Amino acid sequence: MTNTRRGMTAEDLYQIRYVSDPQISPDGKTVVYIETMIDDDRKYRNHLFLRRFEDEQASALTDGSVRDTYPRWSPDGSQISFVSNRSGKAQIWLIDAKGGEARQLTHCKTGVSNPTWAPDGKHIVFSSQLDAGDTFADQEGEETTGNKETPKAITVERMKYKSDDNGFIYEKNRHLAVVHVETGEITQITEGAYNHTIGSWSPDGKWLAITASRTENPDFQHSIDVYLIPFAGGEWKKLTNSRGIFFYPTWSADGKKLAFIGSESDTHLNATQKRVWVYDLERGEKSCITSDWDAQVADSTIGDVRSPGHPNPGPIWSEDGNAMYVIASERGNSGIYRVSLSGHVTSVVGGDRNIYGFSLHEKEQTLVAVISDPFIPGDMYQVHLTSGEESRLTAVNHELFSGLELSIPEEIEFEAQDGWKVHGWMLKPVGYQPGKKYPMVLQIHGGPHSMYGNTFFHEFHILANQGYAVLYTNPRGSFGYGERFVQACCGDYGGKDYGDLMSAVEYACRHFDFVDENRLGVAGGSYGGFMTNWIVGQTNKFKAAVTDRSICNWVSFYGVSDIGYYFSAEEIQANPFTNPEKMWQHSPIRLVANIETPLLIMHGEQDHRCPIEQAEQLYITLKHQEKGPVSFVRFPGASHELSRSGDPEQRVLRLQYTADWFAAYMDSQVKVASE
Repeated sequence: MTNTRRGMTAEDLYQIRYVSDPQISPDGKTVVYIETMIDDDRKYRNHLFLRRFEDEQASALTDGSVRDTYPRWSPDGSQISFVSNRSGKAQIWLIDAKGGEARQLTHCKTGVSNPTWAPDGKHIVFSSQLDAGDTFADQEGEETTGNKETPKAITVERMKYKSDDNGFIYEKNRHLAVVHVETGEITQITEGAYNHTIGSWSPDGKWLAITASRTENPDFQHSIDVYLIPFAGGEWKKLTNSRGIFFYPTWSADGKKLAFIGSESDTHLNATQKRVWVYDLERGEKSCITSDWDAQVADSTIGDVRSPGHPNPGPIWSEDGNAMYVIASERGNSGIYRVSLSGHVTSVVGGDRNIYGFSLHEKEQTLVAVISDPFIPGDMYQVHLTSGEESRLTAVNHELFSGLELSIPEEIEFEAQDGWKVHGWMLKPVGYQPGKKYPMVLQIHGGPHSMYGNTFFHEFHILANQGYAVLYTNPRGSFGYGERFVQACCGDYGGKDYGDLMSAVEYACRHFDFVDENRLGVAGGSYGGFMTNWIVGQTNKFKAAVTDRSICNWVSFYGVSDIGYYFSAEEIQANPFTNPEKMWQHSPIRLVANIETPLLIMHGEQDHRCPIEQAEQLYITLKHQEKGPVSFVRFPGASHELSRSGDPEQRVLRLQYTADWFAAYMDSQVKVASE
């Protein structure tokens, strides 16, 4: 029988959908969720869907050329609040749970985020960016659309004046307010030159648990603390000690305890695993209940279809208050675990996959999770807690994927040069034939404190369809393998992490007889771009390389990145004042004279995390030293999120440039992506 299936292409991105942010109704009978797609105009769209568990199909609650996100049930289940850009900026809207026309609740000029219902169903707390000196009264009125005239001059007073997430923030801060559901009246509850994030309401509605950076000098002190704010007004209570970062505070049902996720560290905030903490409000004591569990309590999996930052439900308490449910990452998988107050950990929903969000209704013994694996970008499953039985509720890519041929990743583990175990995967080319040799591309993830895993990765399937074997691993610095492993690259960028990657290549060439060791490529973005630059400066083993959103010079990165001045101190363990030599030693640009590998450099022009000057330096230095072939591709308007949530057409172009570069310099017989 003739195989009519085809391999995956870059343009398939326009058809891929995924599901996110499921929320079970108060009665446990229905779930509301988001479906994300790219429309015919090549724009992202998010719509709300409802699915009664007893029904066969979901129904659309919203539609149109809009981005509707963050659905939340009112306490009585009669209404759903959500955030929508349908009137310009993102605002809170309300819609009857049975459907109908939505009603706009807020009219803030700069938009809002994270609306959370009070237990009384009469109020919703939300957050918004305010300029210094502004109040929420100044916010009400006609929404800005981003087309304002650019000011002639801007004064910058702080170090944290830009953000890859929010652009140039200057003197803006994130503040919280409460809106009355019936009248629309807004009451501001935070102020000052600080940033605040919503947590949750106490069961009696008298307190709000939030997180905030309210240190004396937040430019230098990066801690995030947990606070309690009395809704009726009065003195705040600070529950943590400004020695770490904490998120997602949630209340036990009796209101006597608060749980949150975070870490305490004086030296490795980025590379310290997040753990579960509990604060006993009667005793006034904070304790870490997962101190003996060497795991990252968060989803640290990297993919390239879903944008990062999926709403984290935080620790979800059991009804009896003796345990909570959390997402954690281990060995390339992220799952749901039940953690008792004594620290006992039990897997609830696991497997070789990436669980990136969930909602729980313990009375009905049901849980809804959104899940990805190497063949599923993101779908929703119902899990019955008593039996463990799973039911798939969505299959949003069935039509597209039923016509595709995709390779199955093979899990691998090998020893690095010093005996450490390193974990990864090999993806064979589509149409693999035993006895034939294939070129191989080593892919390197960003972070470095993240992990590759059992999730969908569009780029890998494209390369496999182009005739490449794809090798991807988690070198030292990755989450998922314990805290010692994740901290092992700090101060050693380009050292044993580089050794882990080269050991992976050596293992693949030795273990898989289909790999042609004379046709090897390497690619990566962010930290992966740094490592790609480093690799081609160390060895000529690779026939082609693609560096994306990369770092080449730690000395200049210090002053231009939105995180540079503190990231360098933690990760390189040096700064330009006390040890510039160490920063230079870890900078790939000093190795340009050694580079012989054809190098494609790609970068977004509005990248504030790894600013484009890094790519410019590398490109000009290579050209000035008459190195090549080298090509530089700039993406106007693109941030650091170019490859994940950037402009869809730019994402497709980036994938085509990558495949074309490898085709040109690794194997002329491999078909070109844009053909």
